[in-house]
Amino acid sequence: MKIPFVDLKRQYQNIKKEIDDAVHSVINETAFIKGKYVQQFENEFSKKMGIKHCIGVGNGTDAIYITLKCLGIGIGDEVITVANSWISTSESITQTGAKPVFVDIETDYYTIDPDKIEEKITPKTKAVIPVHLYGQSAKIDTIKNICKKHNLHLIEDCAQAHFAEYNNKKVGTFGIASTFSFYPSKNLGAYGDAGAIITNSDVLAQKIRMYANHGSLKKHQHTFEGINSRLDGLQAAILSVKLRHIDKWNKDRFDNAMNYNSLLKKFNFVQIPKVRKKVRHIFHLYVIQIDDRDGLIEFLKKNEIGVAIHYPTALPFLKAYQYLNHKKNDFPIAFEYQNKILSLPMFPELKKDEIEFIAGVIQQYFNK
Repeated sequence: MKIPFVDLKRQYQNIKKEIDDAVHSVINETAFIKGKYVQQFENEFSKKMGIKHCIGVGNGTDAIYITLKCLGIGIGDEVITVANSWISTSESITQTGAKPVFVDIETDYYTIDPDKIEEKITPKTKAVIPVHLYGQSAKIDTIKNICKKHNLHLIEDCAQAHFAEYNNKKVGTFGIASTFSFYPSKNLGAYGDAGAIITNSDVLAQKIRMYANHGSLKKHQHTFEGINSRLDGLQAAILSVKLRHIDKWNKDRFDNAMNYNSLLKKFNFVQIPKVRKKVRHIFHLYVIQIDDRDGLIEFLKKNEIGVAIHYPTALPFLKAYQYLNHKKNDFPIAFEYQNKILSLPMFPELKKDEIEFIAGVIQQYFNK
């Protein structure tokens, strides 16, 4: 049985007519840049998030960078973020001229450890960017209180957590602003690069919209220099279609994760993911821990099962951050986990018998 890590084609086949009609409409109306389809998606997304403003941008990395820039963060500043994430989070900090300051992760949930944030705060600290990783919220209420105590901006990186919740409140609604990626493999994914920023601040929303459009709200009238980062009409129309299905897809992901858990919890050599209390986990990724990871990966691939590692090298240990001179003892949990974590196939259309097959192959490997 061949099982891909992610199968975007299955999803497309299930909503083919809706997608094809949406794409045809955009092409027919030549509404490629800005226009009604972008505005429609922004309105729909902000309404579903329960927040005032949504600004579509080119991708999730731009979303973080633009937010930081529009909050005035730059040279000489420091921004705290988590040691285990994709480089977009930290490189966006560096691109503003600020310095990324890493914090180790929680033992059970892979997200930033709030108990270790305050020790990293200095007079140069201007913001904290927690990442709601793998589809589960960070301990965001505690992080919000820390930011409030120290007068820091809270920016939520929600690239993997579309409509996840913490204590019945959607992640992305706790800070001054939040950023989203709609990369194709995300729970809510476009058919190319796309992203968004959400905020309740009228002033910040207008500045973000201007900055992402060359510092202008009206063509040829540029208040300041910005960049070109806009959600295009085709991606917006596709996202509007998918937005109608996201709740079911998130539920299907959770159900798939529970099927995995019921099968894998029997194996003492596998650590299954834990779900935080009072959290709605939307399982963008299903991540286990295992000691003999490399051998298992090879065996799974021989059995035509797609796997991935998120992430094989924690951010502080990448060559890109060698100049910070971090040691493994600075982030002991992130360092240990980078050699154990393994992402198994996870997408809404994954079938129960496929999950059973994957669990069976894992058992076969360790029975050897």
